[in-house]
Amino acid sequence: MDAATEAFVAHRNLLFTVAYEMLGSATDAEDVLQESWLRWVDVDLATVRERRAYLVRIVTRKSLDRLRALGRRKESYVGPWLPEPLLTTPDVAEDVELADSVSMAMLLVLETLQPTERAVFVLHEVFGLEYQEIAEAVDKSPAAVRQLAYRARAHVAARRPRGVASPAETRTALQAFQRAVETGDLQNLLDILAPDVVALSDGGGVKHALLRPVVGADNVARLLAVGWWRRDAERSVELVQINGGPGLLVRVNGEVDGVVAVRLENGYVTGAYHVRNPEKLSRVERETPVSR
Repeated sequence: MDAATEAFVAHRNLLFTVAYEMLGSATDAEDVLQESWLRWVDVDLATVRERRAYLVRIVTRKSLDRLRALGRRKESYVGPWLPEPLLTTPDVAEDVELADSVSMAMLLVLETLQPTERAVFVLHEVFGLEYQEIAEAVDKSPAAVRQLAYRARAHVAARRPRGVASPAETRTALQAFQRAVETGDLQNLLDILAPDVVALSDGGGVKHALLRPVVGADNVARLLAVGWWRRDAERSVELVQINGGPGLLVRVNGEVDGVVAVRLENGYVTGAYHVRNPEKLSRVERETPVSR
């Protein structure tokens, strides 16, 4: 491989992760990587001091452009918009910070940031870039980046799950969901649902899904009992690694029908995220490598 290709391949997983955390969409992250590659091959490598930082800068700028375009697309989206789920490798869960940063719950929190705030937060808090490096990536002064980082950190801290759930707690919650889906037994599920739990589902206007959030333990349990799953079909539920944590892969009549991820706080499920949009399910049967 030539030097440009070698550098891009060496950092590809990192670059994909940056773009994915910026966008919440693997499809758009791949498009950003393609655009970044076309930009990278035109660069005179003799002028590049640090190739990793330069590549991250290109990907960040391309991601910001796409993030603003995505914002316009989401305004006309049918029903709640949820991030595109990824089937991740087991080692992702072992890196607690990386697993948290790509979790469905965190990606939804990042959705509440302004585009540049999101870029600054991701680059500094997740990937450990210095303010000077980030300033070059987002075309701001280091002082402005520091202020953006402070504001984004406070915003995320107020909204991220309180009380870190252990892998065992998360697995227990998913197993309760699994039993509810497979058998209709809701008692174990009710025991771990927070009183103010929120359920969201994303069908993209293509598959049947909730048009509005469902709130409250009884309502969410009832939803699982009668509304979320086709009872007249052959259904199988598999516990898998989704976005760095345990999730459910649901098949109906042998075909992938959706993915369920949960948000846990202090041992209780406070959020349930059900993705059914077929355009968002291409990454749930083969593992996608992510890295820092």
